[in-house]
Amino acid sequence: MTRAVELSITPLPAFSDNYFWLLSRAGHAVVVDPGDAAPVLLALRDRQLRLDAILVTHHHGDHVGGVEKLRADTGARVFGPRRERIAGVDVDLAEGDSVTVLDTDFIVIEVPGHTSGHIAYFTASLAPPALFCGDTLFGCGCGRLFEGTPAQMLASLDRLAALPANTRVYCAHEYTLANIRFALVVDPANPELQRRQHDAAALRDFGEPTLPSTIGLELRTNPFMRSDSDAVRAAAVAHAGAPAGRSRTDVFTAIRAWKNEFR
Repeated sequence: MTRAVELSITPLPAFSDNYFWLLSRAGHAVVVDPGDAAPVLLALRDRQLRLDAILVTHHHGDHVGGVEKLRADTGARVFGPRRERIAGVDVDLAEGDSVTVLDTDFIVIEVPGHTSGHIAYFTASLAPPALFCGDTLFGCGCGRLFEGTPAQMLASLDRLAALPANTRVYCAHEYTLANIRFALVVDPANPELQRRQHDAAALRDFGEPTLPSTIGLELRTNPFMRSDSDAVRAAAVAHAGAPAGRSRTDVFTAIRAWKNEFR
């Protein structure tokens, strides 16, 4: 049996609610979606790490703003989505490509919706497996549709839903409590969602991240991954007139539009 790779995975808080994920092993490091170079350089210095690679999920500034400086200062190779033009990317990636960093193999999954070329990085080399999904899947939510369609985003979430249930989900923003507040309006009788609100609030009270989540937890509590649920369907029909008995895409479209206006 192949022994699982051991990595340290640390969130680097930035801006108002971003996390840049720093992966490290044996003095070497990789960072995911560094929108600002400063917190990454500070972490590298404090932990005495050498940055080998930068993994980018999509082109938004809060995910790529630090890429060029980090590349210049450290010589790290930059990996990013082939379908998006991102300055400083050395290796363009598309569906099914693989990246090996820190002796760990990552598979590239195309997940359009938030942006047209958004990608995620999945590895089964860790125990449990890990997913770095940028702004596609959030704790109890999903990204806004800036460039893609509801059908694309639903298909992307379905792809992530098919990963092992124990996969740890490392998304890029601390949105969980706000997302749970909306989810409880959509799915108020869900006991796991109620427990999740309690647990997430306790973590934030202690200044701790609510992430990573897991695919299994999202499947049980995230309304955007539960468009086939009777409760979510009924809420969509009641709020937005989503046609009862119509497709999951209709339901997803209705609750995504609802979330956009939710305060």
